[in-house]
Amino acid sequence: MRITVFGGGGFIGSTIVDRLLRDGHEICVFERPRVDPYRHFDTHESVRWMTGDLTSVHDITEAIDGTDIVVHLVSTTLPKSSNDDPVYDVQSNLVSTLQLLNAMVAKNVKKIVFISSGGTVYGDPVYLPVDEKHPTNPKVSYGITKLAIEKYLLLYQYQHGIKANILRVANPYGERQRVETAQGAIAVFLNKALRKQPIEIWGDGTVTRDYLYIADVAEAFARAVQYDGTESVFNISSGYGTSLNEIIGKIEAILGQPVERTYRPGRPFDVPASVLDNSLAQRELGWRPKVDLDAGIKMTAAWQRAQIHE
Repeated sequence: MRITVFGGGGFIGSTIVDRLLRDGHEICVFERPRVDPYRHFDTHESVRWMTGDLTSVHDITEAIDGTDIVVHLVSTTLPKSSNDDPVYDVQSNLVSTLQLLNAMVAKNVKKIVFISSGGTVYGDPVYLPVDEKHPTNPKVSYGITKLAIEKYLLLYQYQHGIKANILRVANPYGERQRVETAQGAIAVFLNKALRKQPIEIWGDGTVTRDYLYIADVAEAFARAVQYDGTESVFNISSGYGTSLNEIIGKIEAILGQPVERTYRPGRPFDVPASVLDNSLAQRELGWRPKVDLDAGIKMTAAWQRAQIHE
């Protein structure tokens, strides 16, 4: 199939593109200007690398011309900073997604797979693990915008027959994750530990999250691309909760060295625990995570160590 991947050059996107290429799909990667390809593509890999502006109707229309499926991975904001400018969050993410959906209607593209946020759309958990029917009360603009996009995807599915698969991904980690944005506890903690720098923790370290290795995330997208069932929204997660203190303990064990910790006051938008029930994805997509946390941290540490010593 021909697939346009918006945001296909980043941490999550590049792993998804590599996974889709293994299935023999033709890929158009749409990225921001001045973003270079993350690797050299072999001659047998069908990849078109395109840069442009997601808010430009012209650019997105060109990107989806002749495509079968859209994979939408772009977000211009981060959970921790999205409350600083909710207007920008809505304009750059929600409005541009609506323009993309209108372009899909015009070009008769009949399927979209969207990355939503398993960590923010639900808010404070009423029960654990959180399933797809759990109340959605986000505490950050990022989660509100993701949820609004989900609702519009389902509206366009109803109105225009564009099949929407929404993947509420937990906390992904692994190779190619950027530490300079301070997004992703495992990546940031590992980088600090490898450089023998103190790790900063917001709160007492008991905040619990559901961490998922990036290859497992990519596999879920590969399954969603092929899925033709009736469900739309899926939690993509490990199904297990791990606290920040436990993460640091695992890093110390894997690196064989102690890690200095600095505890800061907790942040109001951090929910105390987020663990997602992934049984619907297992049942409908035939997907289940394969890489456990210790193995995933080991592989991520090896990759980071190689980057540091380049």
